[in-house]
Amino acid sequence: MTTTVDQISLRRRGVGLIAHDPAMSAGGHTLIAPQTADGNVYLVAMDGAVVHQWKMPVRPGRHAVILPNGNMGYNGSHADSPSRYAAWSMWHGGDFSEVTPDGTVVWHYEDPAHHHDAQWLSNGHLLYAACAPVPEGFAQQVPGGTAHGPDEVMYGDVIREVDRAGRLVWEWKSWEHLAPADFPIHPGFGRYHWPLVNGLAVDAQGLVLMSLRTTAGIIGVDKASGAVRLHVPPSVVSHQHAPVPLPNGRILAFDNGNFRTGAHVAFSRVVEIDPATNTVAWAYADEMVSAFFTPYMGNAQRLHNGNTHITESATGRLFEVTPAGEVVWEYIIPWFAEYPDAEARKTGGGRLNSVFQTFRYTREQLPWLPAARG
Repeated sequence: MTTTVDQISLRRRGVGLIAHDPAMSAGGHTLIAPQTADGNVYLVAMDGAVVHQWKMPVRPGRHAVILPNGNMGYNGSHADSPSRYAAWSMWHGGDFSEVTPDGTVVWHYEDPAHHHDAQWLSNGHLLYAACAPVPEGFAQQVPGGTAHGPDEVMYGDVIREVDRAGRLVWEWKSWEHLAPADFPIHPGFGRYHWPLVNGLAVDAQGLVLMSLRTTAGIIGVDKASGAVRLHVPPSVVSHQHAPVPLPNGRILAFDNGNFRTGAHVAFSRVVEIDPATNTVAWAYADEMVSAFFTPYMGNAQRLHNGNTHITESATGRLFEVTPAGEVVWEYIIPWFAEYPDAEARKTGGGRLNSVFQTFRYTREQLPWLPAARG
């Protein structure tokens, strides 16, 4: 006999719009590209209604954004990306498209070596993280991590920037600029990918910010020399994602909290870091800290009124907080499914509503959206 009770715990607790304080919220529309929604991308109004939708031919490798011209920049999962290690199929991308609101692809670029983040720069270029096997003998110099078999390949990050013609205009190889002893892999992570750049941004000085997942910490790289000019160490953040430069010179980051030193329970937080002193100038965590936690993915976005939009990725929970930490909007992604490929299901099993990152947009950033839809 089959029970009538919904067996998906997250969905059983409630989905869609959970809370909204219009007087305190920044308002706008949220772009959501769920990992397991078969390439459907949704634009959701503050009341939880889907006001626009795209259907892409491949599922998202990572995320989608609205570009300054109103088109969507889509980071899709490349169908022919070769398997590199166990979790690769869950987080590789490599199939990029710029898409008009009506679904017309006006630009396309592929790199099967891409993983995690990509940034659509203001000059039209694409900045993204890729990886390649480290040089012979280099892996033995990298300390830490779980046991590394003699035949296991270690991949190192290669950050690339391409122009609208797809030409490579900048490339940075981790093993050429980072001293392995200064960036040990945490014992809780494997040795298959070092240091695993899961987030990128460019600050006002032109430094390329890189979030280092398996070592923890954020670095800022000078494009001309490739040298590290900024380093937020693991003592400040714990296996974080999504470094975002703010107008005040600080860095907003999603601090996941895997293996957080000194904590007896796992919890996530959003932090605003002063890179001049490597101190946390502002932070948000739930008052019951374990109530806010995603061990993977996640991002935060500072909104025009000073509030912060937060993506708790593993649970598909999106919410907005004031500077005082008050929640003024909350939405749970209602689309649940398994990853379509067996390799991804080994790492990310179950029926999921997870998402890499989501972003809030004002009505002015969506000039094509009919007035009747928000």
